[in-house]
Amino acid sequence: QVQLVESGGGLVQPGGSLRLSCAASGSILDYFTIGWFRQAPGKEREGVSCINRGDGSTYYADSVKGRFTISRDNAKNTVYLHMNSLKPEDPDVYYCAAGFIASLDGAYYSSWGQGTQVTVSS
Repeated sequence: QVQLVESGGGLVQPGGSLRLSCAASGSILDYFTIGWFRQAPGKEREGVSCINRGDGSTYYADSVKGRFTISRDNAKNTVYLHMNSLKPEDPDVYYCAAGFIASLDGAYYSSWGQGTQVTVSS
């Protein structure tokens, strides 16, 4: 079972930036696709971005294209989500997950972190 730990959430003003981290247990980034998801209270989970195992190709939801960037550091077993131009409607809890298919559908991911909260407010 892959273990993932998110960090980096917090309170940021509209238009601000945050960098989320997803630290994985062991050297798994060549073997697992890592996805970032988010969920606001009372709303469905939304796929935000993912980075493919192996070639590192990246994918983004339309709602974050041009604002968010996913990257990985294999030496640190960590995937990052760089979030710029944050909006009040960018939902609250962000999760990372590990799977085998590059998809923004959470059904393709089997291991999940505990989440980190992002609040965008003035």
